[in-house]
Amino acid sequence: MAAMPPSSQAGAQEPELTINVVSDVVCPWCFLGKRRLEAAIDLYKQRFPNRPDPVVTWSPFQLNPDMPAEGVDRAEHMAKKFGKAQLDQIHERMVGIGNDIGISFDFEATKRQPNTLAAHSLIELAAGHGLQDEMAEALFQAFFVDGADLTNNAVLIDIAVRAGLPGETAEIALANAGMRDHVATQDKRARELGVSGVPFFIFNNKLAVSGAHEPESLLGAMIEAEKQAATA
Repeated sequence: MAAMPPSSQAGAQEPELTINVVSDVVCPWCFLGKRRLEAAIDLYKQRFPNRPDPVVTWSPFQLNPDMPAEGVDRAEHMAKKFGKAQLDQIHERMVGIGNDIGISFDFEATKRQPNTLAAHSLIELAAGHGLQDEMAEALFQAFFVDGADLTNNAVLIDIAVRAGLPGETAEIALANAGMRDHVATQDKRARELGVSGVPFFIFNNKLAVSGAHEPESLLGAMIEAEKQAATA
């Protein structure tokens, strides 16, 4: 765990517990981290049934910020990055962990490694509709389970609609260069704050946890963040 610098919104009235998740939609550990965070929030609600539910928001991080807009062949990209033997071991491990928490990873189905600015633009769009969590879930499912091509705007729009967003609104967002620039700026800010890997969880804009930790560890961070807020 690490302390975070004060938020620029310090002094604004916030919910009792906020959780910002910095992630990338092509990061399998981020998908696992989402499931573990959901389990941690369930534990939190059981322990503190009279407290407001934690408020979760999502922020972008690009594992491959220099990826071309059209993406690359995923098998070649991953083999070059990890080596075929190590990659097979990683996938086998991820499939096993995923099976334990309800994620049916299908790494063979995914053929294209995308630039993720467009996908993150949809998560940003979803914030204004109260559907960020649904959008992140839909993108994770599409990429890691269904093998969807996230470089294809038609595919992205369909995913957005399944998450509850209006298709026309999603289409406009994907064509908005300013929104992609905004996402890139958020990515840059995350790196300036010290984020070098994801998932990265920020509790109450003060306490940070890097990695897809077990639910009990994330629950501990929630409780610690609330204690810090109470004594601030």
